[in-house]
Amino acid sequence: MNFQQSELTAQVAQTAKDFALQHIKPNLMEWDENQEFPLHIFKELGNLGLMGILVPEEYGGSGLSYFEYNVAIQEIAKVCGSIGLSLAAHNSLCTGHILTFGNTEQKQKYLPKLATAEHIGAWGLTEANTGSDAGNMKTTAVKDGDDWIINGTKNWITHGKTGDIAVVICRTGEPRTKDNATAFIIERGTAGFSGGKKENKLGMRASETAEMIFDNCRITDANRMGEIGSGFKQSMKVLDGGRISIAALSLGIAKGAYEASKQYAKERYQFDQPIANFQGISFKLADMATKIECAELLINQACSLKMKGLPMTKEAAMAKYYASEVSVEVSTDAVQIFGGYGYTKDFPVEKFYRDSKLCTIGEGTSEIQKLVISREVLK
Repeated sequence: MNFQQSELTAQVAQTAKDFALQHIKPNLMEWDENQEFPLHIFKELGNLGLMGILVPEEYGGSGLSYFEYNVAIQEIAKVCGSIGLSLAAHNSLCTGHILTFGNTEQKQKYLPKLATAEHIGAWGLTEANTGSDAGNMKTTAVKDGDDWIINGTKNWITHGKTGDIAVVICRTGEPRTKDNATAFIIERGTAGFSGGKKENKLGMRASETAEMIFDNCRITDANRMGEIGSGFKQSMKVLDGGRISIAALSLGIAKGAYEASKQYAKERYQFDQPIANFQGISFKLADMATKIECAELLINQACSLKMKGLPMTKEAAMAKYYASEVSVEVSTDAVQIFGGYGYTKDFPVEKFYRDSKLCTIGEGTSEIQKLVISREVLK
């Protein structure tokens, strides 16, 4: 496989990098401290075409590939993981689900506003007691004439309070039975749909994570996506693509921590020389660089397969699993290289350290990725 970066991919990467340095970096710690979701940033990202990067031009998107999507998330995450996470969730999950499984009318109605960030997207699968055990979800959708009545609560939802459009997976059959869930599109402002508790998190604090609550929420059958009972299968397909984006997010955080560490190691003097001269530091940098290269190759492989329409469940899971673990390892080593300064908020690596951990949990834990990988290799 040839992973040489195209001119277009390089241009998208530079655009995202310039935007992150100019508009995100000056304010990221304020947003982090206050858990502020900077909605205006995503409106500006929409103007750049990065909120609908995979959406075809006919629906108002940029019509680009997973390679451009991958580098855009990386460049944003190299500066702030929170903004990278929200960018990924909007594109891969809500927008991606409608793009992949919505009918023509649904695509025409929702994608143009999602692609420009006029609307922010949310995606609801996870519940309080059914995180990895999504097949046992409690949120139900019951048919009532030509409508559906939805009841239940979704937890740990990116943009759970702010999102204008939510794709929600609801149980429409018996628990743990085959084909027991269905996907619906629900608009903010629909009676019975509200945002709940906003989580107070360790990291990714500028990315809103909250409950979505449904109390006798009535929607029409026109808001159903696909066949009744196809929701869980749809979700697994959506998560395949989503895992690439979380891998890219992980890699961006790792690169940000590595680059900060390398620069610091050259500038920090101890015993009358840069600490980069000491093997204890230089070997850490060597390990960090090697892990980053390996993660990048796995991500590019998954992107290549995705763009060719080939099976990539195993490759996406491998990329997500490895890159997320590398993100934690590299950011941990970065704090160690910075020493006491790395433990303070005056330097960037403590935030990379906090943000990185979510990557091993969100959109399928590392343990779930190993389950997916093992099932694929044992087929």
